[in-house]
Amino acid sequence: MVSRWARHPRCVALARAELRRLLDRWGLGVVADDALLVLSELLTNAVRHARVSRGREIETRYSREPQGVRIEVHDAAQNWPQPRTPDVDGGRGLTIVAALAARWGTEVRDGGLGKAVWAVIAVPGGGDG
Repeated sequence: MVSRWARHPRCVALARAELRRLLDRWGLGVVADDALLVLSELLTNAVRHARVSRGREIETRYSREPQGVRIEVHDAAQNWPQPRTPDVDGGRGLTIVAALAARWGTEVRDGGLGKAVWAVIAVPGGGDG
């Protein structure tokens, strides 16, 4: 499933609701809490840090995997996320993603413009693929 979002904080709640419905449809409610938190962190990072031209949208993609769900957040910005030491201003997002995901990473976006940050949330006992 692919959706596009304006670079606005309210898109995070809308995307979470969309992913929750999809996880329920796929029978993956057991990973919903972790998946929704990971989506929130990745999408919030894109909203806050993806400084791109007006009208550029952020894209979310969700795909069912044998062991769980893959969550992707695409944006056209060239800056790649860097884990940092948490402090009073934040910096916990990628640490949370790393703790909850079976695996995660960043790759060049299709077409070479920007990036996709992705994470796989595995069903407990389902392996990490």
